[in-house]
Amino acid sequence: MGNIWETIGRFYETTVFIYGTILLVTYALLAIFSMISVRAYARKDKFNQQNTLLSSPLAPGITVLAPAFNEGLTIIFNVRSLLTLNYPKYEIIIVNDGSTDNSLEQMINEFELVQVDFAYNIKIQTRPVRKIFKSTNPAYSKLLVIDKVNGKSKADAVNAGINAASYDHFVCTDVDCILDKNTLLELIKPVMQEEKKRVIATGATLRIANSCEFDEGVMTRMRPPRQLLPRFQEVEYIRAFVLGKMGWSLLNCVPNVSGGLGLFDKEIAIRSGGYDHSSFGEDMELMTRMCRYAYDNKIDYAIRYIPKTLCWTEAPASVKIFNRQRTRWARGLAQLMYAHFSMFMNPRYGKMGLVIIPYNFFFELLAPIIEFTGIVYYILMTCLGLINWPTALVLLLFVYTYSVMITTMAILWDQLTFRYYKTWKEVAYLCLTPFMEFFLYHPLIVVFAIRGYYYFLTGKKSTWGNMQRRGFQTTQKATATVTAK
Repeated sequence: MGNIWETIGRFYETTVFIYGTILLVTYALLAIFSMISVRAYARKDKFNQQNTLLSSPLAPGITVLAPAFNEGLTIIFNVRSLLTLNYPKYEIIIVNDGSTDNSLEQMINEFELVQVDFAYNIKIQTRPVRKIFKSTNPAYSKLLVIDKVNGKSKADAVNAGINAASYDHFVCTDVDCILDKNTLLELIKPVMQEEKKRVIATGATLRIANSCEFDEGVMTRMRPPRQLLPRFQEVEYIRAFVLGKMGWSLLNCVPNVSGGLGLFDKEIAIRSGGYDHSSFGEDMELMTRMCRYAYDNKIDYAIRYIPKTLCWTEAPASVKIFNRQRTRWARGLAQLMYAHFSMFMNPRYGKMGLVIIPYNFFFELLAPIIEFTGIVYYILMTCLGLINWPTALVLLLFVYTYSVMITTMAILWDQLTFRYYKTWKEVAYLCLTPFMEFFLYHPLIVVFAIRGYYYFLTGKKSTWGNMQRRGFQTTQKATATVTAK
């Protein structure tokens, strides 16, 4: 019996060692690629085209889509923020997805809206649209509000907005996000600069709004979140966007564009079927189908990422709300892998089939399972007295040190390039967080991911959830508690 357990142990340890080595090497390569990509962006940014775009009649039109469900306590603040965007030709479409609070009434009163006849062309099937509103005030001429029957998903609401969009590109965001005033100028640049490929999507860095200050929908002071859980998420976002997605962008292997902020080619999105209302990972699912459509139709495409922070979103501050969010994300990833597994290692789909799908499968989907089984394995081996403790402790110390190093490097690289935080004291405060992440935050990610996979396998139903948020902090330090999706 002892020999059997030793054989199992050697096989498991060898497999995990190979897996872990590949993952660590991948992170190291992504860090190098990210630095190359960010430096290239910074050089181009010195010769930015913002003034040319602002004065050019040839600037591509952009539709900004923001679905809203029961956002009554902040809806006016956030719509006003979208109206301050700095771009020559854009429209804003707010999709009121059957809110049961006074979100619609507030917008009608604040922005002087009236019901209008509108040529609503149904390219993507959604729940019925009840009314469409525009303002009688020329100051709000860019604003269109759609009132529709609740579709029980963000995807259904965004699809209704796509049907009404006037322009060839749309930006999808959440109504409770705050965008930088130059967001549209930045997101459209890769579309205009790319000469050889068709840019079907562009993303940018998202950051946590908790503890930042805002004035009339504009971010005025950026600070690391004071609460520990949002601060963990800030660190995670920096690592994921600045290091991860910028590294993948250099290889044209961006796995997805965040649902919080992304610019998309409307024609490709519609031909791909729009957002899948049954998916819990609607942003990644749309991106996968758009890539699949491009390969099937021989379109030489690109997906680009921008290292600048253009969007701030409020992170869950309680474990309960964080649990809901990450369970949903994990379930969405499982759905995606199941629906598109035919692309796995399929050379017909180029980098998507040979790099992105396999990476997501092995190092995103399977990672929590491997970590969880690893914990069970070590507990079992400890009980059997088969653990080589000196080797195990050295390995644990190496993984811990490596993870802290990679995350700290991403934080420092981001700060040295863009100087988002005013003081290095704030940066040092943020750099302390990775030392706790391994023991306090990462186990939560694993547990909630396993929970999401379980919900996927059992088919547990879910809809837009209610998440208690605290609202954005103004320069007068005022706060509010809001109910958001």
